[in-house]
Parts: sequence; C-alpha cells; structure tokens
Amino acid sequence: MVRHRRGSARATVNGADGVIHLAAKVSFAGRASQLSEVNAEVTRCLLLCARAAGVRDVVFVSLPSVANSGAAIAGLGVEPADPERAHGSYSRSVAESELLALAADGPEFRVAAVRPHIVWGPGGTQLVEQVLARANRGRLPLLDAGAALIDTTYVDNAAAAIVVALHRMDHVHGRALVVSNGEPRPVGELLAGISAAGGIPAPWWPLPGVAARTAGAVVEKLWSWVGREEEPPMTWFLAEQFSSAHWFDQRETRELLDWTPAVSIDEGLARMAGHLWSTGCGSCSSGRPGADVVDAANPLTVCTAF
Repeated sequence: MVRHRRGSARATVNGADGVIHLAAKVSFAGRASQLSEVNAEVTRCLLLCARAAGVRDVVFVSLPSVANSGAAIAGLGVEPADPERAHGSYSRSVAESELLALAADGPEFRVAAVRPHIVWGPGGTQLVEQVLARANRGRLPLLDAGAALIDTTYVDNAAAAIVVALHRMDHVHGRALVVSNGEPRPVGELLAGISAAGGIPAPWWPLPGVAARTAGAVVEKLWSWVGREEEPPMTWFLAEQFSSAHWFDQRETRELLDWTPAVSIDEGLARMAGHLWSTGCGSCSSGRPGADVVDAANPLTVCTAF
C-alpha cells in the first residue's frame, strides 16, 4: 500500500513547480486510526515525493477546526494546529497532517497551509447537498434558533486564495492562514439562503444546541461501534459548527496574500440558484482530479493532488 502510494505520488508531482495538496478522507464519524493513516500518511508520502522531485512550493489545504476544541470563535486570528485540542478524529487527523506539512518548510522547499472555512457553492456535497436534502425532508433543525454567527467561504474565493498563496510563498511559507468571505451571518440566515436557492422552504423547527451536541456524540460512538461506513445524520462536530459562533479576523490573511474575495455571499447564493435551476440538482461535480492549473500571469506548472 505504501509503495503504491509513493508510486502514485511520484507520478503526480513529477515535473511540477508547485503542488496544491487537497487529498483527504472526509468523515465526521470515521475511525481515528483509519483517518490518520489516510490523511497523515498520504501527506507525509506526498511531501517526501515532492521534495525528491524538486518541487519548490507546496500549499497544504487544511481547515480551521485543527486549532479549535469546540469553543465559540469571534474574531480570532490563526492559532497553531493542535491534534490534542482539535475535536473529532477527522480534525485531529488534519491537524496532524498540517503539522507534518509545516515542519517540512524551509528555504528550498517552501510550505504553507491554507484553512478555508466552511466552503460552499454550486455542486457542493459537504454543505449544500446535505442542507437541501434534509430541509426538503423537514429534517433540518435550527439549533439555538439559528442565532450563531458564522463565516463561510464561497468556493471560487477558496480556490482563488489557495492559488494566490502558491504565488505568494515569499510572504506566507511556514504559516497557516484562515480564509473566509469575511461576512459573518447567523446560521439561520445562511441555511435559509441555501434553501431558497434550491426552491425549498427554510428550516424552522428549533432544537437546543446542547441536545444536538449530546445526540451527535452518542451517534458518533454508535456508528464507530457498529462500523457503519455512511455518514451519520448528526455528529458532535456538525452540531457544534451550527450552534456556536465561528468567524475569524481576516486582516492578516488579506494583507499577506494581497487578496480579497471576489464573490460575496449574496452573489454566491444567486450563482448557486442559477446552477441548481439549470441542472436540477445540487450535487453536480465539475473539474477533474489531478488537473493542471495554469495562471497566465504567473506561468508555472502546478499539480493539484487530490
């Protein structure tokens, strides 16, 4: 298995000047050993192969929860990834991976971590598809009346920030940056906007956040105990994400990247509505894994390792 991974990684990074590492097993209730093996070990393998292939720059795509134990976040900056502090096996495995990536940073092999916060947009399966499916069945509650203030990232902005980071390595290597739209909104307002884009009534029935978090913790243990592969209907992590404030100070990120988001939340919702109405679905994928990214203004070969 390790030999196969290294062979695949070598073929992926061969001839690349820069690598954007997006590979991860995403599961909010997966087994810790499996998530660590897939996420951390693949990251270690990719870093070794990239260095051996003469790759100059690597952007590791992470997530803000690598540094958060579940407490509310209101205007904080970036904190170091901490596998012991991060809640949930998935976040811990990504925290471990980010530490591996940043530890490899140096003058000749530069590495930065970008943490987009709650990415959504046309074709999204992690947020958009789940919100629409559950809201359509009347199974999407408003935790604590949907009052928690959260920030999110429209997919085009997340992609742009990641590519910009690759071209701003002189300024960002060795660092982790949280990326978001910088437009905190109440959870209820965001869910209503996504539902409206899909032509579905907004969720309305209330549920105390503490009840959802408790139920989610129980379901996580049950799923792990019986070895079920599909994602559970609720986890502690998901309940916490939709019942606690999560928004970040974006000033340092935007200064270091010399970048601001081009697509507002309102414009993003309008684009998503157009996509959903034109395709009749919320889970249509686009792009292809392993596609080369070419920036005409900064011509270098970049491989996106999924």
